Amino acid sequence: MKQYDVIIIGAGAAGLMCAAQAAKRGRSVAILDKASKAGKKILISGGGKCNFTNLFIEPEAYVSNNPHFCKSALSRYTQWDFIALLESHHLSWTEKTLGQLFCDQKSGAVLRMLLDEGEQVDIILACEIGQIEFDSNYTIQSNQGGFKAESLVVATGGPSIPKMGASDFGLQIAKQFGLKSVAFKPGLVPFTFHQYDIDKYFKDLSGLSLEAVVSCNHANFREQLLITHRGLSGPAILQISSYWSKGDYIIIDLLPDLDASEYLLNKQQQRGKAELKTILAEFFPKRLAERLANTLSAKALADMTLGEIKQHDLKAFGYCLNHWMLTPSGTEGLRTAEVCTGGIATNELSSKTLESSKQPGLYFIGETVDVTGWLGGY
Repeated sequence: MKQYDVIIIGAGAAGLMCAAQAAKRGRSVAILDKASKAGKKILISGGGKCNFTNLFIEPEAYVSNNPHFCKSALSRYTQWDFIALLESHHLSWTEKTLGQLFCDQKSGAVLRMLLDEGEQVDIILACEIGQIEFDSNYTIQSNQGGFKAESLVVATGGPSIPKMGASDFGLQIAKQFGLKSVAFKPGLVPFTFHQYDIDKYFKDLSGLSLEAVVSCNHANFREQLLITHRGLSGPAILQISSYWSKGDYIIIDLLPDLDASEYLLNKQQQRGKAELKTILAEFFPKRLAERLANTLSAKALADMTLGEIKQHDLKAFGYCLNHWMLTPSGTEGLRTAEVCTGGIATNELSSKTLESSKQPGLYFIGETVDVTGWLGGY
């Protein structure tokens, strides 16, 4: 049986970073992972370009049942620390929208950096864990033999993108040691809708995108919205999905820079002979303009001139442009979710060390914990 000071389960971003830091403190470290390659999710991050952090890291950008839990970790190791680490390895970066930082040398370079940082760490891949026991030390049985350590770190992530081997294994370990958890739920994921809504609003519009503000449960995001053949996607939708639960409605402001009612009533005075769909086409693709004019009102308005539409109908339609209320039937699920919300309950862990308050030497880090960042390098 191989003996280490620290065993980390999971060779993703959190596990690799933890291993490097522990090794620098003179600890002997092993990472166990069932995958054939370390850092698989790192390699697909940002479409392979690795959106490694964000310039505007703040606690408000994290979803958790305890919004204060992340404050200690974020203050102890900041985005600037990780940027400095990147630059010490002669890697460069480019800022894109909303403070998102991408590595110019792409995801593979970031993975190599983390592996180089932990060059003293033993990484055991294709390692299927069978049993974990504790008796003053942690003993792990696997298809690669037995391992023993005084500290065990669980960095197994969440179950999103199961085709990459993701699972809820971290929650299973927590349950074994009596720790409570919050059920995982897909986050940063497209919405699906009932067929009635798809036929009414989205049919034949797949691929169209526009900037909008999407709101749900006191959260809102202004980014691109994309119509798909099953519903809605795009950054604004992915962001708000982390705040959405089954049965909740979302509100979409299609014209966030305008009071649409006031604008349309003014246009009615100025251009009474213009058709509503013509006015809307100044803001939206023609197909979408016509669809909105025919579906967001109690009556079809697309082919009517502004002068033919009663003021209260025009005002009500404008209100709907700023407050389009839709109820998703669900999401695309774990198959396409970029992350999961939920995980090990934060009141079971120290916010400074992430050690279990019940089980000495047992730590949970990364997405396994009930803290999930926004889209964009958080």
